[in-house]
Amino acid sequence: MSEDFLKVALAAKEAAAELAPLPRAPKDAALRVMADALVAASAEIVAANALDVERAKESGISEYMIDRLRLDEGRIGAIAEAVRQVADLPDPVGEVIRGNTLPNGLELRQLRVPLGVIGIIYEGRPNVTVDAAALCLKSGNATLLRGSSSAYESNTVLVRIMQEALAGTQVPPGAVQLVPGQSRDSVKELMRARGLVDVLIPRGGASLINSVVEESTVPVIETGVGNCHVYVDADADQDLAIQILINAKVQRPSVCNSAETLLVHAAVADVFVPRALAALAAEGVTVHGDERVAAYGDVVPAGEEDFRMEYLSLDIAAAVVDSLEDAVAHIRKYGSAHTDAIVTRSVSASRRFVALVDSAAVAVNASTRFTDGGEFGFGAEIGISTQKLHARGPMGLPELTSTKWVYIGEGHLRTGEGTVLASPEATSR
Repeated sequence: MSEDFLKVALAAKEAAAELAPLPRAPKDAALRVMADALVAASAEIVAANALDVERAKESGISEYMIDRLRLDEGRIGAIAEAVRQVADLPDPVGEVIRGNTLPNGLELRQLRVPLGVIGIIYEGRPNVTVDAAALCLKSGNATLLRGSSSAYESNTVLVRIMQEALAGTQVPPGAVQLVPGQSRDSVKELMRARGLVDVLIPRGGASLINSVVEESTVPVIETGVGNCHVYVDADADQDLAIQILINAKVQRPSVCNSAETLLVHAAVADVFVPRALAALAAEGVTVHGDERVAAYGDVVPAGEEDFRMEYLSLDIAAAVVDSLEDAVAHIRKYGSAHTDAIVTRSVSASRRFVALVDSAAVAVNASTRFTDGGEFGFGAEIGISTQKLHARGPMGLPELTSTKWVYIGEGHLRTGEGTVLASPEATSR
């Protein structure tokens, strides 16, 4: 482990210990100071970001990915406002999850506590640098941030501004740290910092997430890959289905909750598929269709990999299925357990779809684009977990905590026969 990495990791660990017992007020005050500092430094942030964007263009990165990378004054203002919104959210730390008084008189409580030091590995989007820092701070955690090299200039400036802002608050500046270096080695150091880092959260494409899951010795919460489906049932309102499909695919195609696959029940395929192909073409979407879809129009022939693809672009896979059960089987085979939607007027079909589809979020007659912490009403998110342990779905503040048990007695002693109370003399010693 390099000296540079060890320095920031130890600083984060020390800061986590100082941050954990802080009450809500100083954390909220620190977040608001951070937000103001980001707005005040907008020109500096935009200048640093321009260097990243220029390098990205020279390297041939797609326009969709450049859009995720780009910052301007408006976006910085939105990032700062998101930090203020985090400050307004309830503080989960110290919340009593459950508790009771046991028959032996012990008072038992399960409390929310911070995880400690959270490492974040992410791609492209520099807004994640601020979002992650704010959410971790509010939930009492220190954070080690490792963004992509494509956003290195932006992330460096953002972290420095946040640290300088924290220097005048009760929150230790070490609570927000940027992992030094741009090489693969710095990523490996973070993944193998067991004992210094309590949990690691990767945000990005499938290759990044798989790499972290397979190589990390630090516990990982798997997030983000979104092969989301829109299934149009035999009893769908087809006008509504077109609107949902277009919104799910086109509204912002470069994010993980955009639709990547369209499934259509065979009973309505003759009418719906031509309509869908025309609507998608009008929005500039390329359809990768199976043989049954290809019978209705000009599409790119789709193979196995097309149905596994997270396109993050104006591309979508499409297939015709013979039943709701076949749609579910397709989702189970190719999906990423992120968000899957059904469009139907049938209550029984919607209930069956919800029961059978094992994803972090299931939508009925609504766009997949709603799987988001802000849209769900609990504020910003650190990511969308597609695994089942610890957290699932949009990860807000409560998901960035663990718990501990506290029990309070009056000299309670456990013996072979049960519980006894110590003598007053023993209790006082």
